[in-house]
Amino acid sequence: MYVRDMVEAFLNFLQHEKRSSSHTVTSYKTDLEQLRKYLLFQYECENPGTATSAMLRSWVVSLMEEGLNPTSINRKIASLRSFYGFLRRKKIIAADPAKILSALKMRKKLPAYVEEKAMEMLFDQTEFSEDFSGLRDRCILELLYGTGIRLSELIGLEIKDLDLSGRTIRVYGKRSKERLVPISHALVKLLMQYLIVRSPEEETRCLILTDAGKAAYPVFVQRTVKKYLSAVTTLLQKSPHVLRHTYATHLLNRGADLNAIKELLGHANLAATQIYTHNSIEKLKKTHEQAHPKA
Repeated sequence: MYVRDMVEAFLNFLQHEKRSSSHTVTSYKTDLEQLRKYLLFQYECENPGTATSAMLRSWVVSLMEEGLNPTSINRKIASLRSFYGFLRRKKIIAADPAKILSALKMRKKLPAYVEEKAMEMLFDQTEFSEDFSGLRDRCILELLYGTGIRLSELIGLEIKDLDLSGRTIRVYGKRSKERLVPISHALVKLLMQYLIVRSPEEETRCLILTDAGKAAYPVFVQRTVKKYLSAVTTLLQKSPHVLRHTYATHLLNRGADLNAIKELLGHANLAATQIYTHNSIEKLKKTHEQAHPKA
């Protein structure tokens, strides 16, 4: 099988059978193209399907020597393991050369989040205009912080996903997994105001629109979030995902059950949610140091 056919078959598998996001498919495609170029240059190997374990390991080593972020390297390793695993299952290759590859050990980073006082300042002291743009911007911030949904989930929200009388929104997460997320009375009121000024004649059914009336896109939302967070926090990260971290951390700090937070965030397992407990522990440590006479 030709190299291009192997890669296309794998990407089709990711997109249609595994139902991976378009971002994942694009990233894997880029990784495999980088591998192909490396094998051709370093070993004159034109077909990645004939690569050996040693060749793949040498590519990983070269990435480390270039100083590439361990997170990026681990994603590329995951790409290789997924690609060669697919070829092995399809009996395109006899043995899986990526089976011996292990992810790099990484230091755990605590998720960045915005303090409660800063979030209160954002919503209480920021002047949002009452026109479409102002209400739209506030909806973006309130939805991200008030529900903890991902950027992709926010962009994918359609008007039909709102149940304002029931105070819930229907969210489609990773691998199209569906969940219901509760929203506050204040957010219901805000969404009702927004829907009034959002032109019903717009062709797109998407909830969040740009000023031009088109469906919002990732960079548009990221810029909006960064613009408003810059006024209330000095965090280096001022992204939609920081608001997701903030949502989870504030819930946990106020006594929410970890399993409930897991369901609200749409995590597949509890391990992904437990990282937020570290922020709470750090907060307790600071309280202890400030208040205990022997700290």
